[in-house]
Amino acid sequence: MARIIAVANQKGGVGKTTTAVNLAAALAAAKRKVLLIDLDPQGNATMASGVNKRDIQASGCEVLLEEVTLAAAIVPTDAHYDLLPGNGDLTAAELKLMDALAREHRLKELLATVTDNYHTILIDCPPSLNLLTLNALTAADGVLIPVQCEYFALEGLSSLLDTVKAVRHRLNPKLEIEGLLRTMYDVRNNLGNEVSAQLTQHFGDKVLRSIIPRNVRLAEAPSHGQPIHLYDRSSRGAIAYIGLAGEVIRRERGLPRNVAAEPVEDIEVAAPAPAHDDSGPTLKAPAANHQE
Repeated sequence: MARIIAVANQKGGVGKTTTAVNLAAALAAAKRKVLLIDLDPQGNATMASGVNKRDIQASGCEVLLEEVTLAAAIVPTDAHYDLLPGNGDLTAAELKLMDALAREHRLKELLATVTDNYHTILIDCPPSLNLLTLNALTAADGVLIPVQCEYFALEGLSSLLDTVKAVRHRLNPKLEIEGLLRTMYDVRNNLGNEVSAQLTQHFGDKVLRSIIPRNVRLAEAPSHGQPIHLYDRSSRGAIAYIGLAGEVIRRERGLPRNVAAEPVEDIEVAAPAPAHDDSGPTLKAPAANHQE
């Protein structure tokens, strides 16, 4: 049965969709069966997966409104994971679900029909705490929270954690924090180092060991409709998401969270990033309060 992970943060621009797409691709490259659900009306995860959100026959909207089955709306991608595409119609679906009975459980009920087909189901949530996000949190086993290492990113984190607690208490007792993922990290930035140290001090082993660096190739990949694993697998961004996939797989297997990060088996990691990879110096995890 699949482990369902919601990728959520109410603050936009923290690498949420980038994480959902590239984690799906890295897990698929490790021979895992993966379903990515684009629950964001912006449809960015759909476009970044190489699927035109304007041309899709059915989206998450029709699935949530039970006009088509989930299995019928799923499309394959070049990165070998399956995708439930999303677009602006999801906003209409949210409005129509407002008066529905057990509206927060709609996605959970739908996912129950396909969980036996996958190892991992990832849900890219919208950057807000709305009904779509509540559906994702109610259906999920864990929530992965991308956090940009900046001051304002920390402010929004407390509201999201309060929401997770409320969902656990009222809708989904099994929901847990999958981890806090530091994204767009620049080792040269003192504020980033300080925020990273504060995260580790307050949340301990809930802060994932994987760190996603600022990386030009990682930023370019969505405009080509490709995950970083297909666009430039030798880039630092690609290697970082391979490490994140390894942490997720160890989590599925029940292995300790503090095991040193290592590349996922079955993935050939290419040589170090080429000269065109303008991502700065080699990334090192902050030493302060970091649990090695």
